[in-house]
Amino acid sequence: MTTFSRKSDFAYEALRNRILSHEYGPGTVLNQAMLARDLGISTTPLREALRRLKSEGLVELDAHRDARVTDLSAEEARDLLEMRRALDPLAASLAAERRATADIAAMRAAFAELQPLSDRPEVVDLVAHRRFHRAVYVASHNELLIGTLDGLWDKADRYRLVGLEEKRDQARRDETAAEHQAILDAVVAGDAATAAEVMRTHIRSSLGAKALSRLSGRPVQAR
Repeated sequence: MTTFSRKSDFAYEALRNRILSHEYGPGTVLNQAMLARDLGISTTPLREALRRLKSEGLVELDAHRDARVTDLSAEEARDLLEMRRALDPLAASLAAERRATADIAAMRAAFAELQPLSDRPEVVDLVAHRRFHRAVYVASHNELLIGTLDGLWDKADRYRLVGLEEKRDQARRDETAAEHQAILDAVVAGDAATAAEVMRTHIRSSLGAKALSRLSGRPVQAR
C-alpha cells in the first residue's frame, strides 16, 4: 500500500466515523484546508477520501471543493427501510441454505461481540451490530445481494443514531438480543423459513424503522 493510499484511508475512516457519530452533523460544511490541517495530511489524499464519502451519499462536494454533510430525510429513511424489509429476510434465508463452516464461525464470532445499544452508543458498538448482520448476509453467497446490502448499510448508519433518540427500555433491548440469537440459531440450523421470519420481525422494529417514525412524525406500519 502506498503512502498516499494510507493517508487517504486514514482520512476516510476518520471523517466517516465523525459523520456517523454526528460529530459532523447533517448540513455541516467541511472546509478542506481546515480538515487537512486537523488530520495532518495534504488536501490531495483528503479529496480522495471525500470522493469515497460522496459515493456513499455521506457528503456533497460543491464547486469550491468544500464538502457538506448530506441532510437526513424521511424519504430516504423510507426507501432504506423498504429495501431492507425485502432483502434482509432473503439474505437470511439464503444464508440458512448455503452457510459454510467458515460462515458459521464468522457469525458466532460477530455475535459474541454484540452488546445492547445504549442511547448514546460508541461507534465501536454500532460497528459490532453491523458486523453481525454482515456476517449473516455474506453467508448467502450471493455477491449482488451482498454488494447491495453493503451499500444500504453505508447509507443507513446515520439514521440508526436518529432511531436511538427514541428511548428504549430494558425489555426492548432484551427482545433485540433475543432476535439476534434466534437469527443465528435459525441460520446455523439451516432453517430458512424461520431465519427469514425472525429477520422480518427484527427489521420491523429496527433503528431504521424508528428513525423513519421520528423523521416523518408518524408511526411506521408493520408489514
